Amino acid sequence: MTRRLEYHRVDDSCVIPLSKLDVSESKRFHDDTIWACFERLRKDDPVHYCQDSAHGPYWSVTKYRDIVAVDTNHHAFSSEQGVTIVDVPGKNWTQSFIKMGPPKHAEQRNTVSPIVGPESLTKLETLIRSRVRAILDGLPRNETFNWVDMVSIELTTQMLATLFDFPFEDRRLLTYWSDVAVTAPKAGHEIDSWDKRSTILSECLDYFNRLWNERINAEPRLDLISLMAHSPATRHMEPSEFLGNLILLIVGGNDTTRNSITGGLLFMSQYPSELRKLTDNPKLISSAVSEIIRYQTPIAHMRRTAAVDCIIGGKQIRKGDKVVMWYISGNRDEEIIENAKKFVIDRKNVRHHLSFGFGIHRCLGRHLAELQLRVLWEEILHAGLEIMVVGEPERIASNFVHGYSALPVRIEA
Repeated sequence: MTRRLEYHRVDDSCVIPLSKLDVSESKRFHDDTIWACFERLRKDDPVHYCQDSAHGPYWSVTKYRDIVAVDTNHHAFSSEQGVTIVDVPGKNWTQSFIKMGPPKHAEQRNTVSPIVGPESLTKLETLIRSRVRAILDGLPRNETFNWVDMVSIELTTQMLATLFDFPFEDRRLLTYWSDVAVTAPKAGHEIDSWDKRSTILSECLDYFNRLWNERINAEPRLDLISLMAHSPATRHMEPSEFLGNLILLIVGGNDTTRNSITGGLLFMSQYPSELRKLTDNPKLISSAVSEIIRYQTPIAHMRRTAAVDCIIGGKQIRKGDKVVMWYISGNRDEEIIENAKKFVIDRKNVRHHLSFGFGIHRCLGRHLAELQLRVLWEEILHAGLEIMVVGEPERIASNFVHGYSALPVRIEA
């Protein structure tokens, strides 16, 4: 795990007129050329208006303090019109508690929160550790394999199956539905229309309806379906609302951890001095986990819609304007985070990052994500594994989920 890979990407953000710069273009995320775009906006136009994009006009909020100001003011900046820059057509729209304001938001969120509470996490840690050991023990030696598929996806999908008490043999359906849910339809791709996306997600709903009917007629227990089935706040949801909450919980329980597991290994390869710090002092693991999550920023943005006329960063925002908080940019804001472009596992105030958001919509499963990453790195160090990244990562073409489809690695026996 000591080889450092250098990636050189072509970037055109400095020659595009500022008025024409559209940081939402998914190709920039796929090619990993987004960084100079955000650096330019933070420097020259921190609250930037893009008039013409594939997603319509929108404001980009790119600096840490401005993002926190938006994220913590749910009265002025509403999530009820959606939380992604993509506008989902009305007939394909699904409701969920992240798209709600008080009091319904809190009622539904509180329904499922016990599963990631302290008592539950204490019980889950033993299970996570046994699964991590089994996954690491089963990895190939002396041959190249895809870390994303064999570790990142497998560990997080096993955890999702446990949280839902989902049939374990079908657990990869959860990964598939998560990928479909965060995919914006594009001609020539597998998901080429909103209707096709909805058709696939209706299969997800059908599957979970069977589980719901089992749980609602049984004694309550600590899994996400049973919690929703037996709570007055959620037991009478319309099918589209049930599906919306399923998508929210599947994506939230999958993508943050999955892509941070991959990113963490990549960053340790790119910054071998940080890996040496960690191997020399395993007490830094918790700090390293926070830095991995900051540096990866697995959810690149969250969108709000202005509910009133207001001013952010000196710019006049009109009621109804689309406002995009680029967490991925705020996590590189050197006014707040010293040496923010670098991966530093023992930095001061390491938990001072935006990856989990702020305010009433702050990531519900953040402590579970941190737990899985911590246990993984404890077990990697305990086993003395030297995991070598042997090629470039393959990134997904998404401006929402900042993630990977492949990372070739090799373990020498």
